[in-house]
Amino acid sequence: MRSEKTHLVGYIGELMQNSTFLYFISYKGLSVKDFSDFRNQIADQQGNCHVLKNRLIKKAAELNEVSDLASVELKDTTAMISGSGDPSVVAKIINDFGKSNEFVTIKLGVFEGAMLSADDVKAIAELPSKEVLQAQLLGVFQAPARDFVSVLNAKATSILNVINAYKDKLENN
Repeated sequence: MRSEKTHLVGYIGELMQNSTFLYFISYKGLSVKDFSDFRNQIADQQGNCHVLKNRLIKKAAELNEVSDLASVELKDTTAMISGSGDPSVVAKIINDFGKSNEFVTIKLGVFEGAMLSADDVKAIAELPSKEVLQAQLLGVFQAPARDFVSVLNAKATSILNVINAYKDKLENN
């Protein structure tokens, strides 16, 4: 292998090792302007989009022990999107861009070492952002304490209502 390709395979492997997620898309037929807009949207979310040769991706996967990816046969044009931020935000950008542009299709993904199908990536795109999920989880953790306080308050309120009703009855008589 020529030194340029060896260097490129090393770079791809480095991206694979340092990224939380990898998404592979097909972009065949996409205009340069649209692809540039797509890349800018990905970059705004701390993602990287690289157009790579399929066999170099496969070689990098073999060398970096991403065996599931090494066994997949990629065809046609392939862009690899990598990043270490919130995977749902980047997946949402890919999914939305694919809905508005027929030339962008999701091939597969890798998240924390696990292979994802195109449907799995679309499912990740439908998830709320990390911050929203954290807020929902916090709400679940706070619910038992909030409910317990509500029950205690309800009992005290009902006792107070009975006492007030008795007081009103005595005042009316």
